[in-house]
Amino acid sequence: MSSSDLNPELLRAFVAVADHLSFTRAALHLNRTQATVSLQVRRLEERIGTTLFRRSTSRVELTVPGNTFLADARRILALAEQAIARISHQKTAGRIRIGVMEDYGTKIMPRLLAGLVEAFPSVQVEMEIGLTARLLKKLGRSFDVVIAMHEDGTPEGELICREQAIWVTAPDHATEERCPLPVALSHSDCLFRIWAIKALNEANRPWRLAYVSPSQAATEAIVSQGLAVTVAKGSTVSSNLRKVPPGKYVPQLPGAEIRLHSARDYDGNAALFVDYLARSLKSAATGS
Repeated sequence: MSSSDLNPELLRAFVAVADHLSFTRAALHLNRTQATVSLQVRRLEERIGTTLFRRSTSRVELTVPGNTFLADARRILALAEQAIARISHQKTAGRIRIGVMEDYGTKIMPRLLAGLVEAFPSVQVEMEIGLTARLLKKLGRSFDVVIAMHEDGTPEGELICREQAIWVTAPDHATEERCPLPVALSHSDCLFRIWAIKALNEANRPWRLAYVSPSQAATEAIVSQGLAVTVAKGSTVSSNLRKVPPGKYVPQLPGAEIRLHSARDYDGNAALFVDYLARSLKSAATGS
């Protein structure tokens, strides 16, 4: 087998099925027919000489070789995209100002920015962390792009992914059982604070505001000591925190959406960067 046998389209089909564990959902994600995706995966299996998935009428699972090959497939696709981007955008220059929420800014954006800077070496990137409501007010004036959280169903901006707001606390403390419930939240214009207070009041759950900080990291540090519960995005929960399922002690929280907002008057160079950023965020959200 030569390297040319690893057609990127076949690799994309394989990665999509691996991410969704469904040929049907993978086909929807790739905007292809299920038959096409199945054929592409079968061709890839023939070319590398191994079975990548175990299929049944009810489920799709990666085989052991398939799970090993998945990491390599992701690397090949990422390297190919970066190589094309370097050639296509090496002359793109300018300054891009990005506003982003703290958890995304500290846990997701750093590795994405490394790839973006490599793809756009002449672009000067500036990033500021803050609350969604405050960042959006400065879009176009202080920021070219704002990556923000909204309640599910918001029409503005470009949808990156859907999130779920969840309650978290320390893994070795039953903090959620206390009454009144000690809660650590951000300032009054934080969506998590608005949603948490509304949900607690509607559920008639006694609570008290134990700690207030605009810093997610500071809030999580307090919570990790068993001093309070807080709200976080399901995809960015720190490993030193425990998810608290809604029910007896805490109420259900609403779904959220992460959306990318761009200033309408950015130039062509910025448009290339913003498009690349949006695709990178979507890939990071789906793991593809």
